[in-house]
Amino acid sequence: MTNDRRSVRITRYILLTLGAVIMVIPFIWMFLTAFKTTAELNQWPPTILPQTWRFENFADVFRTAPFTKYFLNSCIMATISTIAILYTSTMAGYIFAKYRFFGKTAIFGVILATAIVPFEVYMIPVFMQLRELELADTMGGLVAPYLVMSFGIFFMRQNISALVPDELIEAARADGASEFRIFFQIVLPMLGSSLAALGIFAFLEAWNAYVWPLIVVNSGALFTMELGLSQFQSAFTLNIPLVTAGSLISILPILIVYIILRRQILDSFATTGLKG
Repeated sequence: MTNDRRSVRITRYILLTLGAVIMVIPFIWMFLTAFKTTAELNQWPPTILPQTWRFENFADVFRTAPFTKYFLNSCIMATISTIAILYTSTMAGYIFAKYRFFGKTAIFGVILATAIVPFEVYMIPVFMQLRELELADTMGGLVAPYLVMSFGIFFMRQNISALVPDELIEAARADGASEFRIFFQIVLPMLGSSLAALGIFAFLEAWNAYVWPLIVVNSGALFTMELGLSQFQSAFTLNIPLVTAGSLISILPILIVYIILRRQILDSFATTGLKG
């Protein structure tokens, strides 16, 4: 390796390391703030490490608001959404990747176009339709917009096109396998890494939802973690240590799922590169 190439490589690693440190700093600050008192948080100059580690903040989170119920509601919503998106995205992606039918390109183009439209643009019409169906303030109405993901269909189409050979499908058809058997017994087992990656995206989208639950949910019995964090805000004050403690609790499931499935996620992107 020449000196020039070595210098470029070292510079690249330094820049990537600095970028990673910059991205981690807010999480470190949130973690430390969760153990501080309100008085210490208002000190100037601000302290980095807590002068007194107040672990009671986490107990106060559950005493101040029914966070166990909020946590379960978020888990139910995110789990239903993830399962539905994995099924619909994989099935639609398989159809667009391996089937030929009239208008396939146009239909797929429309699906891609919807992926760039912010949900806030059409959430009010969706809410009005759900209200007419008497699904407002129900778990069904809460999870309804998160059952299909346009990006998930695109993502699975790309992965299926790259990972599943047409010859394998044709051989299975020649042996008399049904289309459902081909899908569930041949195609799905080859998509483990892709399903893990998409599952992370789907779970994260549903878990972090705030605006839609704020609109569709009226009773506190269906509050999610994101809505539950607003319980620490009164008319004139905001208990920042409790908010950060609650936020720290809310991101733990995402971190755990990512740590478990990080290898599958990296393998999925490395295999396909999201190429067309």
